[in-house]
Amino acid sequence: MHGWLLRADVPVIPDADQARDWVLNELSEPQYQAAQPTWFDLLSAAFVDWLTSLDLTGGGAFEWPVLLIAAAVIAALLVAAFFVFGRARLNRRSAVTGALFGEDETRSADQLRKDAAAAAARGDWSTAIAERFRGLARALAERTIFGTSPGTTAHGFAAGAAASFPEYAERLESAAASFDDVRYLGHPGAEAQYRSIAELDGDLQAARPRLAEGALQ
Repeated sequence: MHGWLLRADVPVIPDADQARDWVLNELSEPQYQAAQPTWFDLLSAAFVDWLTSLDLTGGGAFEWPVLLIAAAVIAALLVAAFFVFGRARLNRRSAVTGALFGEDETRSADQLRKDAAAAAARGDWSTAIAERFRGLARALAERTIFGTSPGTTAHGFAAGAAASFPEYAERLESAAASFDDVRYLGHPGAEAQYRSIAELDGDLQAARPRLAEGALQ
């Protein structure tokens, strides 16, 4: 009686035009587009194909000009790759700005460190501690290891950064406590606290993070 109804579990076999449309629609999805090779990938592959197609076994006068041209092209590709990818990465690092522990902050990590050193030189340990801790946090954001959001607290940052540097978890928590002491609780800062944060900052600069466990927030 219901034989005229189309069963939902019967596979639909498309004709040629439908199949093409389905494939094109599927490949237009973002995950496939992101996987497409870049112009640099295509150019590099074309050059390698050309180089491997040459027959240099004959030697003689033909060999050296070709090798020099190949070396020049490789050098040009490396320079282009730096300006396209390397410089962009440097610009991303230097452009990290935004809220940092409740304050708008446009300074880079290096600038914050210099301001901390200047405060320490005049004996203003509370300012030196706060600035150096901010510099430590900004440095991890510039390295794309762990970044702060407008609501991130000093202790929240310490816990998040510890996921990438578990061996420094205790020192990060201690640095966060020093920051809160001088910034929010009004306690006078001490030189030892500043030196401890500065040493931690230096150690983190040289340390390799566990990127699989850390994240940029």
